[in-house]
Amino acid sequence: SSKIRNLEVQSADDVAVLEDCIDFSLAKTISKIEEKLERGGLPDCLDDDIIPSVGNEIGAEAQIRFLKAKLRVMQEELDSVVCECRKKDDENQNLKSRLKDTEEENTRLQRTISMQHSQTEKYKILSQEAIKKSGGLQQEVIALEKVLQ
Repeated sequence: SSKIRNLEVQSADDVAVLEDCIDFSLAKTISKIEEKLERGGLPDCLDDDIIPSVGNEIGAEAQIRFLKAKLRVMQEELDSVVCECRKKDDENQNLKSRLKDTEEENTRLQRTISMQHSQTEKYKILSQEAIKKSGGLQQEVIALEKVLQ
């Protein structure tokens, strides 16, 4: 859908949250991760480079600040990608509209060409008939001139 959507960004604890995302809830995602952590469902050796190796030596508050900053950057990147996708959707709709207009123009021109072609054929036939009639009349003129002499 190419309707223009408004992005509403709210600030919650210095974290930008995109309100217009469909089927995405940051709160649900975080709560699922927290549940897995509580149950021990996540492996101890997460090597996804979220917090650099120095992260083990910094305090919990610093880690939270770091993660919030990283989340804010990721949210901004997501907002940028969503905005770019919407621009591409709008561009696609414009191109589809132009394509439809071009196809309609092509159809109209094809009909015009067909009509002009049939008219050309009609005039060719009329021209040939006129040439035959002219030839016949010229022979009559020649015959009449001979009769007059």
